[in-house]
Amino acid sequence: MIRKSKRYKSWKRKVLHVRKEWQDEFCESIRDIATHPVVLRMKLYPHHGNSNCYEHCLHVAYYNYQWCKFLGLDARSAARGAMLHDLFLYDWHTHRKKTGDRFHGLTHPRTALKNASKFFDLNEIEKDIIYRHMWPVTFFRVPRTVEGFITTLTDKYCGACETSQRKPKQRKQVMLGSYQ
Repeated sequence: MIRKSKRYKSWKRKVLHVRKEWQDEFCESIRDIATHPVVLRMKLYPHHGNSNCYEHCLHVAYYNYQWCKFLGLDARSAARGAMLHDLFLYDWHTHRKKTGDRFHGLTHPRTALKNASKFFDLNEIEKDIIYRHMWPVTFFRVPRTVEGFITTLTDKYCGACETSQRKPKQRKQVMLGSYQ
């Protein structure tokens, strides 16, 4: 029993060390993107639940990095692409009313890729992540890379978690708003 306890403590120390190392690598891999003035503008736009667009992209980038690192994939590109995947720079909640575009879910990946390409040199994995992250909504834009497919799953997971984190008052307002 004592040996198992020592092995467990040793294993736990190793895992914590690796997690800290991965966190540092993650931060370094997205630092230039996360601090860029255009990307920082994403903080101005609400996204899912109580999160803004920047927070959502940061969440997706972090989990993407973790999964891709664990699977031995290009975690750096996965994090960078995920940090830019929603760089559309408008409030999608009011976008339809202002522009008449009823298909934000279908059109924003192209807008995000266009914006990201203006400010950053993107590799093929990053482009795939940004352009194809809305699959299966964008039926024919299936991710071509494993990192892109992981981003698609991570994006849906983070969006669902963020949406479920609304404050009770907001849920009530949303429900009442649909009946008025």
